[in-house]
Amino acid sequence: MNILFTAIQLFVLLFAITIHEAAHGWAAMKKGDLTAFSLGRVSLNPIVHIDLFGTVLFPLLLVLLRAPAFGWAKPVPVNPFNFKNPRRDTLWVSAAGPTSNLLTAVVSLGLIMLLKTFSPGVRVFLDNVYAFLIMRTWPVQAAGFSLLNGLTLILFFGVLVNTYLAVFNLIPVPPLDGSGVLAGLLSPSAAASYERIRPYGFLLVMGLIYLGVLDIIIRPILYVIFRLIFL
Repeated sequence: MNILFTAIQLFVLLFAITIHEAAHGWAAMKKGDLTAFSLGRVSLNPIVHIDLFGTVLFPLLLVLLRAPAFGWAKPVPVNPFNFKNPRRDTLWVSAAGPTSNLLTAVVSLGLIMLLKTFSPGVRVFLDNVYAFLIMRTWPVQAAGFSLLNGLTLILFFGVLVNTYLAVFNLIPVPPLDGSGVLAGLLSPSAAASYERIRPYGFLLVMGLIYLGVLDIIIRPILYVIFRLIFL
């Protein structure tokens, strides 16, 4: 079952990252910048977005260490000089990636709730998933692994992975998407001052991860998600 969980997490992460980057490119195209479109990046084909380390090696290392699947793709190129209103349009392009992940998570959660309602077997399977994730035991009750259970597991990790991606990317620290959203909301002078932290952005992001800030932010969200799915 560990192998199955690992494979599904990596598959879902690849799908989530692809949606995220394609959403950036699509939003930029709608705002007048065709850079990503001309390079074939407004696509749901994951191959065009793959970064060897961020999309393959790093996520694989995390799941082997029993950490949540996480990673990144090649950034979608955006030329803000093609926008009619660069500050406002950059805000929308930045927000498009996390928004696409949030919508995917919500849809996945809704489908799980429907499956739980209409399939008692899915309820039993989710009990087993909960026991495996929390208690590291499998199974709680006898239940075969069916195609419906496989779909449920994909949707479950779809909720988790897309939620993690959305929350992480909305942190307002460069180069994360939240920094583009915040810069678009600030006055021009305040945005210029804010941009001065960009050279230190990577170190700040690493520091926030090390201090557990992401866990603090996402823990109450995961609590609600787990209650909806498993109770």
